[in-house]
Amino acid sequence: MDIEAAKRNAAIRAVHDHFDPSARYIGIGSGTTIVYVVEAITELGIDTSNIRFVPTGYQSRQNILHYGLTPIAFDSLPANTLMEVAFDGADEIDEDLNCIKGGGACLYQEKLVATHAKKFVCVADHRKLQHRLLSHWPSVPIEVEPLAASVVLSALRALGSTGPKVRTGPMSKAGPLKTDQSNFIIDAPFQTLLLPQDKESTDSGHSKGWEVEALAKEIKLIEGVLSVGIFCGENGQEAEKAGKKMGGQKPIAAYFGMEDGGVVVRSAGSKTVSTDEIPVE
Repeated sequence: MDIEAAKRNAAIRAVHDHFDPSARYIGIGSGTTIVYVVEAITELGIDTSNIRFVPTGYQSRQNILHYGLTPIAFDSLPANTLMEVAFDGADEIDEDLNCIKGGGACLYQEKLVATHAKKFVCVADHRKLQHRLLSHWPSVPIEVEPLAASVVLSALRALGSTGPKVRTGPMSKAGPLKTDQSNFIIDAPFQTLLLPQDKESTDSGHSKGWEVEALAKEIKLIEGVLSVGIFCGENGQEAEKAGKKMGGQKPIAAYFGMEDGGVVVRSAGSKTVSTDEIPVE
């Protein structure tokens, strides 16, 4: 099975399990996999006229419009409102559901939407299913204010990044790629990121590898950094249980379209991956 068919199968399963027809607001992420999520929603054949879909960027908004759904800008949401669910992709997902996002340069808006949803659901293909972050994906995307790019690059090297670079656009002669907020993206390679249980036999510094949350926090402290492409910490349901008004960064579940046509689900609180038993039509 080709990659696009695998993505479509994962999207159909995720929509089947998490789309709520009574929802008022739903987040729609960026990237090729999420095209199939929006397609799957429209193919349900239900009335969505009362649902407003919150995009994570220009491309995401165009996707929503293309399928005849109604977009609403993030800053037009009513005060203190959480979306019922946000669907988005990822560049890599580890066994604790930490994610790397930002390959499409929309990570700031993606994090805004994810942290303002009751639950964030990730949809991807089998290539994104990893035990640890930076196992396959090469770097951490970071959105930075252009004026601070050189300062951020120096600080990232001090944290152990090998060869962080400002991402260039499709035509390198045109200069750095710019996000929807006119910021730069820095791609910062690090060693494979560790989970808390991995750190039991190592120190807390970067010499033997950074723990996921520790690295995300250190990068965010750098002056000039707007957003870090590591989605970690609590998920939306955990944040709600803790009495917080915002959701969490991590997904409650990730759906992976596999080469054999099946869909594998990795859920919060479980280190194992379970095969979806409901067939995809």
